[in-house]
Amino acid sequence: QVQLQESGGGSVQSGGSLRLSCAASGFAVSSYCMGWFRQSPGKEREEVASVDKIGRTNYADSVKGRFIISRDNTKNTLYLQMDSLKPEDTAMYSCWRGRYTSNCEPYAYWGQGTQVTVSS
Repeated sequence: QVQLQESGGGSVQSGGSLRLSCAASGFAVSSYCMGWFRQSPGKEREEVASVDKIGRTNYADSVKGRFIISRDNTKNTLYLQMDSLKPEDTAMYSCWRGRYTSNCEPYAYWGQGTQVTVSS
């Protein structure tokens, strides 16, 4: 039973930091491409960051240098460390798992999300 459960969101001031967690069950996070996307009113859904099964990462230009995606394979958890947060980062953040171990076709599974609110 594949499950993804996000946590760690909250309200912070501009310049603050949050660390989001995505606890996975039913599969090993080390075996799949995984990532984070965000959604907010008035803005398009945006892919934020992803990591493939051998550890290669990709980031949206809007978060490069500020966010880091990582995995703890022993805890079977995906993380998103968010530093230097800006009001435009305000969104619901969800994690996802790819469908196959062989490539990064995304969004086979995703969680319910955790809200991040950044005030100025």
